[in-house]
Amino acid sequence: MARIVVIGAGLGAMAAAARLAVAGHRVTVYEQGATYGGAVGRFARDGFAFDTGPGLLHLPAVYRDLFVKTGKEPLEECVALTQVDPAARHVFADGTRVDLPNASRAGTVAALDAALGAGAGERWGDFLTRAREAWDRTRRPLLEEPQPADPAPLAREPYPAPKAGLLRRPTRTLAQVGARELRDPRLAALLDAYAWAYGFDPADAPASAAVLPYMEQTFGSWYVAGGLRALADAVYERCRKRRVEFVFDTPVVDVLEKDGRAVGVRLDGGGEVAADHVVSGAPVPALYRDQVVEWERGEDWPRHQVLGTGRVTVCLALRGAREADAVHRTVVHAEGDRPTVTVLRPDDPALRPDADHESVTVTATVRTTPGQEWEAFADRMVEAAGQAVPGLRDRLLWRHVRTPEDVRRDTGAAEVPGPALAGAGGRLLPAANRSPLPGLHFAGGWSHPGGGLAHAGMSGALVAGLIVEGADFRGSQ
Repeated sequence: MARIVVIGAGLGAMAAAARLAVAGHRVTVYEQGATYGGAVGRFARDGFAFDTGPGLLHLPAVYRDLFVKTGKEPLEECVALTQVDPAARHVFADGTRVDLPNASRAGTVAALDAALGAGAGERWGDFLTRAREAWDRTRRPLLEEPQPADPAPLAREPYPAPKAGLLRRPTRTLAQVGARELRDPRLAALLDAYAWAYGFDPADAPASAAVLPYMEQTFGSWYVAGGLRALADAVYERCRKRRVEFVFDTPVVDVLEKDGRAVGVRLDGGGEVAADHVVSGAPVPALYRDQVVEWERGEDWPRHQVLGTGRVTVCLALRGAREADAVHRTVVHAEGDRPTVTVLRPDDPALRPDADHESVTVTATVRTTPGQEWEAFADRMVEAAGQAVPGLRDRLLWRHVRTPEDVRRDTGAAEVPGPALAGAGGRLLPAANRSPLPGLHFAGGWSHPGGGLAHAGMSGALVAGLIVEGADFRGSQ
């Protein structure tokens, strides 16, 4: 039985902790904050409650696998999952609206044809066919296997060019995909929204980011009753049942090294904890600045995403009931100086004081700049949200704005980590799970296979496999 220290209590770190505990190891998690969940947070006031991180779950199979492998109770016995249908309503700058069904390619094509004109759905469908090719080429190495020692092949663009006409030339960025292949500003905006949701700017994101809409439209969008925080609660309870120990309000400031191997951690205040393995589920400042980049830089390989994006969340407490035909998620696309926002309106009694009120969450992913005036930006977000919520301003009781600085204070990092993407010369590959320092592994959204709830859960499975099976581990099955 090995002694394992896990740094941070985010979803990826807890996924690793539960799997390692089931394998018979003694696992202790040190978390700098007062609670678990990392970016999967909760804000509550006056009987209203809001998710302050992700609001929907994609690829729930990742967490189904976690619960099957770590206990007798499957995921659906611990949380209630429902598919969101329509998956999203999109409101474009010209006022056009379209409801996209959940996990139905034929339904999506028909909806786009009806809303945007004949041929729009076919162009989107052809794009998804090419996106599937990129998915098939990269799914195993980017999601299910440890990052290879030589990731150079993943630096090449896997998204194929169309096979006919003048468009048969390399498409290097997602923005080029929209302009050249979709040929409708609304379809291009639809594509862009999937990239921005994960922190990628379409202007410099590789064409391989086409896998993002492919994944969502193929595998669907799910809501967890009580909000995504309920999933964090369930994973935490699973860890506790597997006898994982949690120590909160205890930052880790460094990883101890002896004879070329990680042998423990140093806590804020000077205390030291010995360990046979260390799993870093959060970018420890000293480790992140002084070691990860130095270890993994090489001549052309920074090997850690630096997107420069953050997420702004506005929690809206509204009087009045949610209208009968309201949809769960609406994406209101940018117009003028108004940003693209995602408006979440879950029909969930757990998130409101009574049936005569409603909790609404509005989010936008933005480039973070020093001195940003967030309250003014939130004003524009709420103005955009009015396109999705009838009578919003008259119904508003109060709002709470959560900025990237708030996220940094609570989690240690304001960055919105994106999933690992092939292409782009390898610059969008996160840190590998196995570090160059033996005994130290990386989990969570900042490590392979990257950000997002599903990807964080995958990172936990990969780290546990590397520690338990060692050199024989070839990836998740």
